[in-house]
Amino acid sequence: MTLARALIAASLSLLFPGIGHAVIRDWVRAMFFSGLFVMAIALAFSTDQLSAMTSIDGIWTALTQETSQLDRFMFGFLVLFAATDALFRGLGTIGSNDVEGPTCPHCNRELDTDLEFCHWCTARLEPPAESEEHA
Repeated sequence: MTLARALIAASLSLLFPGIGHAVIRDWVRAMFFSGLFVMAIALAFSTDQLSAMTSIDGIWTALTQETSQLDRFMFGFLVLFAATDALFRGLGTIGSNDVEGPTCPHCNRELDTDLEFCHWCTARLEPPAESEEHA
């Protein structure tokens, strides 16, 4: 995976946790971080506060003036943790396995040689190039 893709994943996770993990096709972590963030919002705000968040100004007001310092720290920590995790997962430094045999160029997991795609991340695989020409 390229550095640019990992940086894009981390940047998108700063906007909304879980989106960056979806970019790098780590679906379980994408659902986990998105669900955790939505649950934190539901626990931190009342229904009246949530209904007032119809514009960017309403969201900014609710986040800065109607939440406690502990809630703001919790949201910040969750967003930074998701972005850091997406960056390191995108770079392949977390969760890389030492496997023997061919691995997927996108997710670095072991491949089934009978398939034309990775059964982990569903990335399409190019057939191996013939190094010798037959005469």
